[in-house]
Amino acid sequence: MKKILLILLFSFLFSCSQEQQNKISRMGVTWMEGNYKVTFAQGTHVKIWMIDDGKVTTEGDKGYYYFWATKNGKKFYVQTPVVHSYIEELP
Repeated sequence: MKKILLILLFSFLFSCSQEQQNKISRMGVTWMEGNYKVTFAQGTHVKIWMIDDGKVTTEGDKGYYYFWATKNGKKFYVQTPVVHSYIEELP
């Protein structure tokens, strides 16, 4: 039974266009919400953002992480390069 489900899943994914596959993968990211600490470090420059009950998304072709961060009780939108960025999930 598991083999049949796997075959059906792969058949479905391969029959989808690239755009449909991207939409499916983004739906999975939407469900992965939580608390995160994002750190960008390059040389001596270090910047840290806290994400409270949110998500971090990425656009692979462009090489950036996107998220809403919280600072002093206010939320603001952040776009940071994937290179030199580190994401930690917080409890």
